[in-house]
Amino acid sequence: MKHVKQDRKRTRPLSWWIYLSGKLLVGVIFLLAALFPLAWMVIAGFKSKTEVVKTPFQFFPEVWRWENYAQILGDPTFTWTMTWTFFGALLFTALALSVNSLAAYAFARLNFRFKRAIWVLVITTLFIPGMTILLTSFIVVTRLEMLDSLAVLVVPGAASAGMIFFIRQFYLSIPSSLEEAAMLDGCGRLRIFIHLFLPLSKPPFVVMGITAFLAYWNSYVWPILTITSPNMYVVQQYLATFRSERNTELGLLMAGSTLAAAPVIILFLIFQRQIIGNIKMAGLK
Repeated sequence: MKHVKQDRKRTRPLSWWIYLSGKLLVGVIFLLAALFPLAWMVIAGFKSKTEVVKTPFQFFPEVWRWENYAQILGDPTFTWTMTWTFFGALLFTALALSVNSLAAYAFARLNFRFKRAIWVLVITTLFIPGMTILLTSFIVVTRLEMLDSLAVLVVPGAASAGMIFFIRQFYLSIPSSLEEAAMLDGCGRLRIFIHLFLPLSKPPFVVMGITAFLAYWNSYVWPILTITSPNMYVVQQYLATFRSERNTELGLLMAGSTLAAAPVIILFLIFQRQIIGNIKMAGLK
């Protein structure tokens, strides 16, 4: 029996080492699989016109062409498109957080007629694919004469049932005693929302703000339908036009795609702690 116990004690560290090594190997494989397309896009931006689609596949270029990035950055149309898209994304994010947080507060804290029925209608929109209402949405903005304007890119998608639901769940977790104390001090609903709920809303606002920013930054189908003026193109629309008009300059296209992805990556790196913390918090709830 003593020999059996000793053998078990010896095999436990070995089995744990094998288990941890296996998990580490799987993690490394998934990490490489996730980073490979991004790394290839960045490096392809240094390639010549023909090297990007060269066969057999060659990961690194024979000659590193730094001028691709310099040329695309020197293109005033590209820099204007990036600036215009970034401004629109910030405006869309601010509007989306404002509208949806107010709606979330109303559904979480206020009592009004047909509240449950309206809430059911709001949640039901989560199950409607965006493509199914694309044509009707286009007809609406056309009749409102919103085509070729910043409003058509920002206003239609600002209200989101998913964002309302996410923020509402957070507001429901705030103790009602804080709200009651504010009411005793003479605060109205609007002051309570601005001075009490908004300062506490950083966790859901970070996650939903990044979601809204990405949704605008990566939008393609809706801008293609509603924007025809080149000076109002968003970045994905510009890259698609570049691809069709200058389809032989793939090195420049990859350089432009890398620069277009840079703000999103930087945004994630800045707020990664808050995002991970909110995910952990949601898991504990």
